[in-house]
Amino acid sequence: MLTLIVAVFIIAYLAIVFEHPLKLDKTVPALLAGSLCWALLSLGNLEVVDTHHQLSSIEDVLLHHLGKIAEILFFLIGAMTIVELIDLHRGFAVITNHIKTTNKVKMLWLVVVLSFFLSAVLDNLTCTIVMVSLLRKLVPHRTERLWFASFVVIAANAGGAWSPIGDVTTTMLWIGEKVTTQSLIIDLFVPSVVCTVVPVFIASLLPAFKGNLDRGAGDSGLTKKTEQLLSSRTMLFLGVGGLIFVPVFKTITGLPPYVGMMFSMSVVWLVSEYIHPEEDFTAERRAAYSAHKALSRIEMS
Repeated sequence: MLTLIVAVFIIAYLAIVFEHPLKLDKTVPALLAGSLCWALLSLGNLEVVDTHHQLSSIEDVLLHHLGKIAEILFFLIGAMTIVELIDLHRGFAVITNHIKTTNKVKMLWLVVVLSFFLSAVLDNLTCTIVMVSLLRKLVPHRTERLWFASFVVIAANAGGAWSPIGDVTTTMLWIGEKVTTQSLIIDLFVPSVVCTVVPVFIASLLPAFKGNLDRGAGDSGLTKKTEQLLSSRTMLFLGVGGLIFVPVFKTITGLPPYVGMMFSMSVVWLVSEYIHPEEDFTAERRAAYSAHKALSRIEMS
């Protein structure tokens, strides 16, 4: 039975690795493997141990792991809800509207530095999504935008490594108390900076980043600013502040990080219920800026 469990795991893992050739969402093999492995454990009456390496019932061990998985899910849902609320209120426009340079090298460094620090707060995947959407407004031509986007990915991955909430894997280790906030920052900040600066410095010497961006090209030309809402600045600072507060909350209370994330999300949600994004704000328009709308935009799979 144990051999069968290992085989199920390996097959599912390979299906996840080759999700694109198989055209299959990785959620499917992951859920199938999880369900089958637990079912085989139960059917085979195999012995299971708890976190203290003591023999325990399969129900108790299953509930323990379910709780740990739920911690991560609630944490990520809270973080993504805050990010989506900021985006709904056009909070990121506060940042992009201050970027006025058209010099490609300067733009590259600005985008990379922004991605590096933003990923430490938003997590690297969310940061990449946000920055790519911002690049659509900053860099009109698709070919040029792909060059910038590739270095956004590098900066976001490096920037997320030194923060407890900057990467899903790091977050899992932090929630599991395998690493601390202080050790991550002290040990990984400088290596993360090096991993970002070296490739970007080399890229700044490449022909692709010579010259200036064309201001008037396309519908997304740089002369057009994204119109901010009355709530844009408030929601940006409140949302980012709430995300930064999560490690502080954990340090002060000793509670799991997802509790702090739920607290931050509830505060941002509360403010979003009463803030007026527009001058002539009506009850009918409230749904367009609500947390329910933000939740509907989150990719849950």
